[in-house]
Amino acid sequence: MFSIRILTAALLAGTGLITAGAAYATPDWSKAASRTITVVYPGVSPIEWIRKGVDHSGARGMKQGETCVNCHEKEAADLGQRIVTGQKIEPEPIKGKVGSIPVKVEATHDGTNLYLRFTWKQPPGGGPKMDPDNEVKLAFMLEAGKVELANLGGCWSSCHNDVRTMPGVKGDKTKYVKDGSLANGVFYDLIQWQSKPNKGRDGYIADKRVMEGGKGLVEAKGEKKGDTWTVTFTRKLSPNNEGDINLEPGKSYNFGFAIHDDHTYGRYHHVSFGYKLGIDADGDLKVMKQ
Repeated sequence: MFSIRILTAALLAGTGLITAGAAYATPDWSKAASRTITVVYPGVSPIEWIRKGVDHSGARGMKQGETCVNCHEKEAADLGQRIVTGQKIEPEPIKGKVGSIPVKVEATHDGTNLYLRFTWKQPPGGGPKMDPDNEVKLAFMLEAGKVELANLGGCWSSCHNDVRTMPGVKGDKTKYVKDGSLANGVFYDLIQWQSKPNKGRDGYIADKRVMEGGKGLVEAKGEKKGDTWTVTFTRKLSPNNEGDINLEPGKSYNFGFAIHDDHTYGRYHHVSFGYKLGIDADGDLKVMKQ
């Protein structure tokens, strides 16, 4: 019997159904931290716009340490609606696109792996299929306190007015971080799930965005039942790899995520404000060991 189990496991590993080194148990989600986070359509709001007081009234508050989430969380749905309809900072409204999506976010860990689960209802769409292969993509980013303004604005520090899909921009420049450097720890740890072929990618954003090379991701999988999406990630707490952030108990990390809904790409996504992920520590999501 023992040899049959070994042979079965080996065959499954060979087909890719078991990830090498991915010996982990399914977490008890009833014991996980849970919070509903509304992701909003951001329009044309790069970090340069965010910091410009004549355009963004919250720029003064940011200079005094005010976070985007503290200022905008309660009005997230209304803000997204005004942007997606072209009332502000969106010169190219997409017909049928919603301004916001409420997402249930759950998080826990077992001392070895971090587990994240995202659940939301598929909103109506109908826009152009910018990414025909992927109906949905979901990405989350972690940051350890070295990227300028990441503690206030979440992932906005990686969004600039000279990257692709911004108005008037030619070329294929992707997201980047001011003074980004893996050697100096100035980067976002980036993990993305794609609906086709239902798998994850593990990379980072420093002086440029790189979608490979990470060793933290154990598994990423998603499914759609009826009108509801569920995407689950298993990530090592401490990958000990350049471009991956080691998550230590007792510490909090900057955390944000984005959903590319209805076959969109580039800036045409829905994004969260910046939150704190506390590993056995205080945070907007207090991730406790089970």
